[in-house]
Amino acid sequence: MTRLPSLRVAVLIPCYNEEVTIGTVVRDFRAALPDARIYVYDNNSSDRTVDIARAAGAIVRIERMQGKGHVVRRMFADVDADYYLLTDGDATYEAAAAPRLIARAAAEGLDLVNGARVTDRAAAYRRGHVLGNRVLTGIVVAIFGRRLSDMLSGYRVFSRRFVKSFPVTSAGFEIETELTVHALELNLPMAEEKTAYRERPEGSASKLRTYQDGFRILGTILKLIQRERPLGFYAVIALAFCVAGLVSGTQVILDFIRTGLVPRLPSAVLATGLEMIAALSLVCGVILHSVAHARQEAKRLAYLMYPVTIRDEETPLA
Repeated sequence: MTRLPSLRVAVLIPCYNEEVTIGTVVRDFRAALPDARIYVYDNNSSDRTVDIARAAGAIVRIERMQGKGHVVRRMFADVDADYYLLTDGDATYEAAAAPRLIARAAAEGLDLVNGARVTDRAAAYRRGHVLGNRVLTGIVVAIFGRRLSDMLSGYRVFSRRFVKSFPVTSAGFEIETELTVHALELNLPMAEEKTAYRERPEGSASKLRTYQDGFRILGTILKLIQRERPLGFYAVIALAFCVAGLVSGTQVILDFIRTGLVPRLPSAVLATGLEMIAALSLVCGVILHSVAHARQEAKRLAYLMYPVTIRDEETPLA
């Protein structure tokens, strides 16, 4: 048990039908962070999640719009604290690691500390989850840079300036991707701590749909690339159309050089159209690159409106 008397800490737990585990989660985080306020936001549960969470001592609120992204948006808007710890209500994350994550964020002035999941239990991950996480994390790393190894972890600590300046747009489980890309895009100070991860207890079922949610996350990544890296995104499209136009028009050009005629008029029209689309795509990329840069500056200014929360070295944690 570690006390953080000089910091206001909020533990945020989005929940949907977690009556089997929510009581344990609330009690474990209460023991690990006795000075924190623990919020459980229920997302239309049909079981006893609300009653059990309230009996365990949590502050319970309701979000009617279905989806984890909607719940996180509501949490970030409603709750005021110096540091926010976001976790799931399924008892798979290590509550004892919470003081360590928050202490590092406070000591180093970090806006994000990611709880990277480590486990030796085969049952902790469903089939396909490890591969899917690696593939999706690899795509984000390739585009936005390597600073986190577990992009889809639901166990994170955020600073107040991160939470209050983050424009949540996701509706479901793709929220983790959006949180990661936001931090990477603005080059926010962040770190990663290894935390134990375990399987759900018997009687508890995951709400994550492996393939459907995986494709939704992939779609979110593509949308974020288009929005945050438009020049590269549209340059790839322009290159594809340019190559297709060259393939269609090469023979037309050779015929014209040899005979001075254009016997393949449909091919010539097709090649011209493809090259025009390629040029327009590139122009769109250049214009949207300027727009994205302006949006990035605006997000950075919104972020800087909130003061940094950092623990002075002489202030003890325990």
